[in-house]
Amino acid sequence: MYSLHEGSGLFLLLVLAGLQIAAEGRGTPPCRPGFSEDVYKVVVPGIAEEGQPLFNVRFVDCGRGGLVRFECSNPSDFRIEADGVVYAARTIRHSTPAASLLLIKAIEATTQQQWVAQVRLTASSQQVQQVAAPPVMSKDLKEIAFPSRNADSPLKRMKRDWVIPPINVPENSRGPFPQELVRIRSDHDKNRSLRYSVTGPGADQPPTGIFIIEPISGELSVNKPLDREHISNFHLRAHAVDLNGNQVENPIDIVINVIDMNDNRPEFTHQIWNGTVPEGSKPGTFVMTVTSVDKDDPKTANGMLRYKILSQNPESPTSNMYTINNKTGGIITVAAGLDREKVPQYTLIIQATDMEGNPMYGLSNTATAVIRVTDVNDNPPEFTAETFFGEVHENSVNVIVANLTVTDKDQPNTPAWNAVYKITGGDPTGRFSVPTDPTTNEGLVTVVKPIDYETSRTYVLTVEARNDAPLARGIHSPRQSTATVSIRVIDVNESPYFEPNPELIRRNEGILSGSTLSTFTAQDPDRFMKQSIRYTKLSDPASWLRIDPNTGRITTTAVLDRESSFVKNSLYNATFLASDNGEPPASGTGTLQIYLIDINDNAPKVFPQETEVCEKPDPNAINITALDGDLNPNAGPFAFELAHRPTDVRRNWTITRVSGDYAQVSLKIGFLESGIYEIPIIITDSGNLPMSNTSYLRIKVCQCDMNGDCTDQQHIMAAGLGTGAIISILLCIIILLILVLMFVVWMKRRDKERQAKQLLIDPEDDVRDNILKYDEEGGGEEDQDYDLSQLQQPDTIEPDAIKPVGIRRLDERPLHPEPQYPMRSAAPHPGDIGDFINEGLKAADNDPTAPPYDSLLVFDYEGSGSTAGSLSSLNSSSSGGDQDYDYLNDWGPRFRKLADMYGGSDD
Repeated sequence: MYSLHEGSGLFLLLVLAGLQIAAEGRGTPPCRPGFSEDVYKVVVPGIAEEGQPLFNVRFVDCGRGGLVRFECSNPSDFRIEADGVVYAARTIRHSTPAASLLLIKAIEATTQQQWVAQVRLTASSQQVQQVAAPPVMSKDLKEIAFPSRNADSPLKRMKRDWVIPPINVPENSRGPFPQELVRIRSDHDKNRSLRYSVTGPGADQPPTGIFIIEPISGELSVNKPLDREHISNFHLRAHAVDLNGNQVENPIDIVINVIDMNDNRPEFTHQIWNGTVPEGSKPGTFVMTVTSVDKDDPKTANGMLRYKILSQNPESPTSNMYTINNKTGGIITVAAGLDREKVPQYTLIIQATDMEGNPMYGLSNTATAVIRVTDVNDNPPEFTAETFFGEVHENSVNVIVANLTVTDKDQPNTPAWNAVYKITGGDPTGRFSVPTDPTTNEGLVTVVKPIDYETSRTYVLTVEARNDAPLARGIHSPRQSTATVSIRVIDVNESPYFEPNPELIRRNEGILSGSTLSTFTAQDPDRFMKQSIRYTKLSDPASWLRIDPNTGRITTTAVLDRESSFVKNSLYNATFLASDNGEPPASGTGTLQIYLIDINDNAPKVFPQETEVCEKPDPNAINITALDGDLNPNAGPFAFELAHRPTDVRRNWTITRVSGDYAQVSLKIGFLESGIYEIPIIITDSGNLPMSNTSYLRIKVCQCDMNGDCTDQQHIMAAGLGTGAIISILLCIIILLILVLMFVVWMKRRDKERQAKQLLIDPEDDVRDNILKYDEEGGGEEDQDYDLSQLQQPDTIEPDAIKPVGIRRLDERPLHPEPQYPMRSAAPHPGDIGDFINEGLKAADNDPTAPPYDSLLVFDYEGSGSTAGSLSSLNSSSSGGDQDYDYLNDWGPRFRKLADMYGGSDD
């Protein structure tokens, strides 16, 4: 098909020409499977290494999903992969730039259908002189030359106005590596040998080893595949030095851009997206937005995403209830008919594809969108029956008589489901209410006011059910939202009642016993029950009344007195009980109020009844008035008059009327002896048939000071205490005495305890292990004031040798006055010192004056066989010179002093 000329020695730049199908802006014609182009024109390098990618072809399968394999007409020189990329099967050299023809065939594995495309290969026309160096050292690479400068001028930094275009390297290249990129060259390499190097990230800085340069030829190569998502560009600096390391050129900057390849799939930020939409929403209602990201370059098609809905579940009422904006990912409704009661939730599979959504070349990923249809009040509540029935006893309150049940298709426990009941008819007086049970949503028909069977035996209510939330627009309440409630009233035995209650009657006081006052009867509200009523007296404070049990006639049993303490403000209250004979019996009470009209039946009395006046005051008048239990006009004004007897009353006193209710009593003579005088005064009221009364005014006449106050008062009140106060004082005294006695007892006990503690021998004075220290040591025990005769046998004691009672050790503490001990009797057995000690112990125990240190001391048992021998051998009268005390030295250092004292010589 085309000729290859070997040995040309020319290196051509590798050019990969990618042809794009210009389909945008031309409409959307019907998709046909096949190659994107019938004829591909490709420029290939003059020399192609084995495995080097040359070009690619694109096949469109229109979403058929069948497996397509490719074949080429020259498999010995070219190899095509499943992705349409054509590689060199061996090293190929093109001798002429004439075009060669290559056929590419696509075969579908299922149907064996075939498609053929032509590829016209044209070799690069760039010619360079062949050199004997290896191919990698040839001059077919693009060269970057250092900026030229005067050779004679010294090395100096050049102005960076010469911009080197960046080098573009595609990412994820398959190699082979190292892959040449460009060659760095200096003009000075013509006359001397130079060495080239590069520095910067990717070369000698992390990440190192990505770019390398051949130091002699200056060929810059990439050593491994690049990843744009990791590092999108590299900034290197090229250096040229001579063999001595001297810099011959100023460094130049090289920028290597990593060209993005579509090697990353879109990734949704959430795998599951949740959204809501109200039921009944119109088309175009926004639901939610899904978002996906692509790590590829967003400025290229590799990172431009497009969204679409792959599936909808369930497909009700249509399979296309939603659509998505292919660029923004916004989901909206496109069809009507969302009904939560039928489909509460939709699940959408959303696909995001890069390459602007191209299904052939783009990479895709999917996510799930869950759309929950929220409830609106589009279903009114409906009663389960047209008529409900109930019954209630009359006079009952706060009683549930019927339960109204409804159904509502809306979501439970929401305002669109909660029912509200309203009575629209049959209850003009407001005796019923229908609250809602929050748990069952039922209507509870409740009696809120008493119902009278005799007034109405049945009630027929009209009840309407609604929701807390208003109905959605266009929804109306059906006939089933209204129901009838029929309530039957059950008759019960009601209590008789008095009318009026209380009943007020007016009667004159003083009515005689047995008089009829009134007939106080009760009424039975149970008109349809034939019942009789009996009356009894429930309250009659003064026991003035009696009631007939059958007729209710009230008569008096005593004279009615308005001035009685049981009468308040001229009213006397009596309560009566009326009981019927129903099942069960019922009773009611009534109060009869008797207003007693006053009559003049009480004579007036003087007030005050006692007073005092000075012997010679000026003036010496006393103001008095009268008290009358009756009311006006049967009381004041009053008439005051002194009685005629005794005769000295009118001679010594005089009375003068001040007003209708007051008068003045004064001395008629200039001087009256001190004393107490009783003056009779006749007082007459103003009643019809007036009543008079003689009252005695007790007046004390006394001597007065200049202020008019009595100075010879004899009625000084004796100051005294009540019985309770006296008892309290005595109790306090007794308690105080008890406390004093307890304190004395406690003090005595504390003294005894202190004395007992003082008697305890100090460890240094314990004679059991210590030697007593004295101020002066005499010749022996005979010089000490000890009564050692008590240790002698009783039969050897001389009567005249017994020391007087009371002789004690001089070093003892004088704790108490010298006690007088009784004479102790001799032991019954002369040779038994134990009996003697026991007798002494008993005598000490029985002696109340004996101090504690005379008691018998208890010592630890030291065993038998003491070398000291028996105490019976001691004789205080002997000098002890015939005894050997040297054995005391064997008892330890504490007894050496004794051994020296008793065992030494007389000197």
